[in-house]
Amino acid sequence: MAALKNIPIEEIVEIARKCWLKFKKESIFALYTPFSVCLASGTLKIETFQHFIAQDCYYLKAFAKGYEAAEECTDDDDAKVGLSEMRKNVIKELKMHDTVIQEWDSDMVKQCGVNLATVKYTDFLLATTSGKIEGVKAAATLATPFEKTKLAAYILGAMIPCFRLYAYLGKEMLPFLEGETTHPYKKIIDNYASEGFEELALQNEDWLDKLSVTLTGEELDIIEKLYQEAMKLELEHNLSEDRLVVFFNFDLTCTVVDSSAILAEIAIISAPKKSDEYQREDQVVRMLSADLRSTWEDLSKQYTEEYEQCIDTMLLSEKAESFDYGRLHKALEKLSDFEKRANVRVIESGRMILQDGCNNFFQSILKNEQLNADVHVLSYCWCGDLIRSAFSSGGLDVLNVHVNEFIFEENLSTGEIVNKVECPIDKVQVFSKILSNCSNDKKNLTVHMGDTASDLLCLLQAAIRIVLNPSSSLKRVGNHFGVSFIPLFPGIVEKQKIFAAGEDSSCWNGLSGVLYTVSSRAEIHAFILGS
Repeated sequence: MAALKNIPIEEIVEIARKCWLKFKKESIFALYTPFSVCLASGTLKIETFQHFIAQDCYYLKAFAKGYEAAEECTDDDDAKVGLSEMRKNVIKELKMHDTVIQEWDSDMVKQCGVNLATVKYTDFLLATTSGKIEGVKAAATLATPFEKTKLAAYILGAMIPCFRLYAYLGKEMLPFLEGETTHPYKKIIDNYASEGFEELALQNEDWLDKLSVTLTGEELDIIEKLYQEAMKLELEHNLSEDRLVVFFNFDLTCTVVDSSAILAEIAIISAPKKSDEYQREDQVVRMLSADLRSTWEDLSKQYTEEYEQCIDTMLLSEKAESFDYGRLHKALEKLSDFEKRANVRVIESGRMILQDGCNNFFQSILKNEQLNADVHVLSYCWCGDLIRSAFSSGGLDVLNVHVNEFIFEENLSTGEIVNKVECPIDKVQVFSKILSNCSNDKKNLTVHMGDTASDLLCLLQAAIRIVLNPSSSLKRVGNHFGVSFIPLFPGIVEKQKIFAAGEDSSCWNGLSGVLYTVSSRAEIHAFILGS
């Protein structure tokens, strides 16, 4: 193999960065595990931390063997030196771990055996070093130096996710050390968040990139699979002892576009393009497609303008100094009146795409028997069949849909609507009714997900209130009435501190005036379902 230092840097395939960007979403699951939350909040039991260190020793031993195998496989002198240094660093850290364990003088730690999760990863890494990889020859049969170098790259592909993951977790936890002088796990968080640990992760990634430079597309795919499997084995699963009652808005919380726009487009496309000269006298005269589009555009423009005016009117009152649910409820009654008038205008005037991961998320909730979850859709959407159709295409036929319904006669819509959920007040009334009908054999832990001002009342009533990509109107109205917006993970860490201090045994309560924001559905998935 030619000396890697002679290869122009721009020609090096950055497979390490590609893998991290592709599977970074998985790291969110690790961030939301009970272990990470407790570690960040400083409430992790010392026995749990000691067990973690004990398990880490098994990982380090496996890493040392991995580096040794990779060093033997490569014929590049620079790579041999670099991998040898990596192995020496691991052995040094392993000795430090042993010293710490001896200082603890804990029989539990000294006698701690390897747990199942650790076994799965160490066995996986051992299999990789032996060449027991799908589509790859066993190590003993790799005849040429070139073939052996491939195995060195595969080994690193199975190792470096651990370094990159812990560097990420350290940086995410670092803000929780600010102002903390007695945080019991400051040293380990500082270590993972340090420039030194970041440099260690980068060095590993750099060697993977260099050893992968001559690999084919199929061989790079193998590295991706190994990387993903290593990430997967780092994650734990989080279960719930409560009955989970999940509520969510439909339009824009789950969909890419508003359902009303889809319905309007369907009506416009199906409308006649020109007048039918031979129309029977008893046949209903249908609006032409061009006229229907013009009418819809006028309705849309009027709705948008009046909606903003309604929001502005709500904010004319004195801004709340603290959270005021009563005033917020009264203000949203104005929005309720507006929404009802808008529906009347639509009535008098004459394929849905879900967001990425939406179906899989709800499937995971419903299939997880440990969660014992009920899932409810609360929406202004004009057509319940549209929502049911959107979810049934992904195999979700068991969602409880609370929505307005079209009236049909002989499979044709009359254009009239059965008004069930028209406005924020309707939504919160349905929400309350659902909860009142829930069995009391278990505590009902309510989760509501929404994105608009119309979701505010339900969100604030729920125990766990999650806002995904909040609309400007939600933020404006919320801020005006004293609602606070906090990123979900810092909020969970703070809750863990409160819980550990025994200040609030229930921990999650409605009407606290706090909404938790997330940047992706993966955060919600990680929080509710774990890995």
